Amino acid sequence: MRLDDPEWLERMYNNRARVPEHGDYFERWAAESARVRASTDCRTDLPYGRGVNETLDVFPAQSANGGPAPVLVFIHGGYWRSLDKSQHSFIAPAFTRRGVCVVAPNYALCPGTEAAPVSISDIALQMVKALEWTWRHIAGHGGDPGRIAVAGHSAGGHLAAMLLACDWKKVATDLPAQLVRHALSVSGLFDLEPLRRTPSFQVSLRLTPEDARRLSPAFWPAPAAGRLYGVVGANESEEFLRQNALIAKAWGERVVPVCEEAPGRDHFSIVDALADPAHRLHALAMDLLARP
Repeated sequence: MRLDDPEWLERMYNNRARVPEHGDYFERWAAESARVRASTDCRTDLPYGRGVNETLDVFPAQSANGGPAPVLVFIHGGYWRSLDKSQHSFIAPAFTRRGVCVVAPNYALCPGTEAAPVSISDIALQMVKALEWTWRHIAGHGGDPGRIAVAGHSAGGHLAAMLLACDWKKVATDLPAQLVRHALSVSGLFDLEPLRRTPSFQVSLRLTPEDARRLSPAFWPAPAAGRLYGVVGANESEEFLRQNALIAKAWGERVVPVCEEAPGRDHFSIVDALADPAHRLHALAMDLLARP
C-alpha cells in the first residue's frame, strides 16, 4: 500500500477509469431496472424517514413457501456520492422468484449541500434507520423480520459490514440484538484511510484522519454473531483485493468464513453476478438467507 503516492491511489480506487465501459453498465442497469419496476409487484419510494433520499423500494417474494419470506436488503454502491436505488432494481427478480423479499434503500449522497452537508457517518445512520424500518414494517409485505440479511456493493459493502456490527439495542431497546442476521459484501471497503488520501474523493468525502479510522470496520471488534461473506472481482485493483482480504483477517474465520475472488469479474460486472442465479455469488447470497 502506497499511501504517499496520489497517482497510485487513483489507479487503485478510480474504478470508472479502470473500466472505461462503466457507462454501458449504468445505462443497462437503469433500463433493466425500469422494466422490472414496470412489470413486477413492487412498492417504490416508501419513506423510512424524513431526510434527504430516505426512501426505499420493496419487492415482495413471488413464490410462497408457506410462511413469511427471508429478506435481503441490498445497498447500492457509488462511493457514497453517486448512483441510486432505481438503477439496481434489476437485482431483485433473481431473488423474488426464489421466495426472497428484496428491499432497496436510498441514501443521501456526499457531499450534500452547503446548507445540508452529507458525510459517510450520516449515510451509515440513514441505513440504520432503513433497517429499523424494515424490521418494523416488512411483515406487511410478506417478509420475515427475523430473517434479514444485508448485501451491498462497494460503498454498500462497507455499509453492510457496519450494519452487521451495529449495536441495535442502542438504537431502540425493543429491537433484536441481531437484527441483521448475516451480510454479504461485494467489492467492499473496510479501511477508509486510502480513500482519504485519494485526490478524487477528498472534496466529496471530506474525511479526517479520525473519520477514516472511526468509520473503518476493519478496525472494529468482530461482531458477536452473524456471518459476513466477502467477495471481490478477481480483475479489480490490488487495493480492492487487499480490502476484501483485510476484513477476513481483522474479523477472523468465524465471522468471515468466505473470502473469495470472483474469476473474470471487474468492479461492475460483479454486480451482474449477484443477479445471475447460475453464479456462485448469487448462491452465496442465498446461502446466507437460508442460515439461522
